[in-house]
Amino acid sequence: MQSNTIKDPGVAPLSSPTSGIRNINAREHDIHPGEIAVGVIIGRASEYFDFFVYAIASVLVFPALFFPFADRLEGTLYSFAVFALAFIARPIGTVVFMAIQRRFSREAKLTIALFLMGLSTCVIAFLPGYAQLGSVAIILLAVMRCGQGVAQGGSWDGLPSLLALSAPEGKRGWYAMLGQLGAPVGFLIAAGLFAFMMTSLTSEDFLVWGWRYPFFVAFAINVVALFARLRLVSTPEYVRLLDENELEPTGVVELSKTQGSNIVIGALAALASYALFHLVTVFPLSWVSLYDTRTPADFLYLQMWGAGLAIIGTLLSGLIADKFGRRTTLGTLAVLIAVFSAFVPTLMGGGEAGQNIYILVGFSLLGLSYGQAAGAVTANFQPKYRYTGAALTSDLAWLVGAAFAPLVALGLSANFGLGYVSLYLLSGALASLAALSLNRKLEIRD
Repeated sequence: MQSNTIKDPGVAPLSSPTSGIRNINAREHDIHPGEIAVGVIIGRASEYFDFFVYAIASVLVFPALFFPFADRLEGTLYSFAVFALAFIARPIGTVVFMAIQRRFSREAKLTIALFLMGLSTCVIAFLPGYAQLGSVAIILLAVMRCGQGVAQGGSWDGLPSLLALSAPEGKRGWYAMLGQLGAPVGFLIAAGLFAFMMTSLTSEDFLVWGWRYPFFVAFAINVVALFARLRLVSTPEYVRLLDENELEPTGVVELSKTQGSNIVIGALAALASYALFHLVTVFPLSWVSLYDTRTPADFLYLQMWGAGLAIIGTLLSGLIADKFGRRTTLGTLAVLIAVFSAFVPTLMGGGEAGQNIYILVGFSLLGLSYGQAAGAVTANFQPKYRYTGAALTSDLAWLVGAAFAPLVALGLSANFGLGYVSLYLLSGALASLAALSLNRKLEIRD
């Protein structure tokens, strides 16, 4: 079994392959899981903040700015279609950037991803609307959204896998949970920023320039966070620890042939969490904006309370998984999400009180389930395939479970009723239970 720490033999001489830039950050002490966790939390929180800034803008801004020729419902559906492009592009980015890492280095891969993410986000912040550029504005938005997806695939640094492998015995659930905290934290900050801008500005000012400010903040945070991660993974200590655990890219064809079943099962095992993810964040915000008298800013404040509960739920998931096992935890939460799905029409269609219950309960379940979603990604792979396998499994889970959730949920509910959202969420829960029933290796890993 791998050691939880690695000894630093000192700074390498100038003739060493690890000399130069990597020695700038060399430190004379052991690497502990807590240090790895810091890098994971920083990276994931910045990614999720950027993710939710775009998601919220897809509801509140982009339908009017880029699709003014359509009614509000159609404009929002068009906006959600563009929103999904990043999830389609993400596995492509993973494959391309894995090749870059094999050809050059992990540092080169992260640096290119940094600039691509920053460029895409910054261009979106400056984009004129349909009134100025016509269909060209929509094309540019779609291209930049694809750029964000490709860059997110390229930003995989292997630290979540390293954290899971370095966790002390009996604490794997806790350490697997830490990176997942980035989701509710990122949403909390993004929702708060949009709510503040909406309540502080007139509707006209918000649509003209106020919405752009969160994108500038996302750009700045991503640059700082990615450079922090780059500084972390470039140290000799981390490079050596990553190498010892065989966390290096492998060919996608070879991976698919030898680990294809693990990729599919790993993606489906947490599908209930990924399906619920957008059904308590993006979809209800769009539903309220279209069909309720409640202001979007007030609803964002409610969702911020929900995000706080999700943070608590994520923390609890680590303790629960360490006590009862990750497979049992994911299976139990999938059952609870299936039960919750039956109440979607009653709660979302039940006015303010029902919507409050839906958001608070939904976010709580999301925290408890999503907190262990990463563990389902990394547990099954053979060591040499874990680095690329974990990245592609996560990409597939997002693509299947979350990419089209806002589009499908809003389209079905608007045309056929909220009962179809229940069926959509139920299907995700059943897929998770089916995958977990096949995934005996996860039980052995626990």
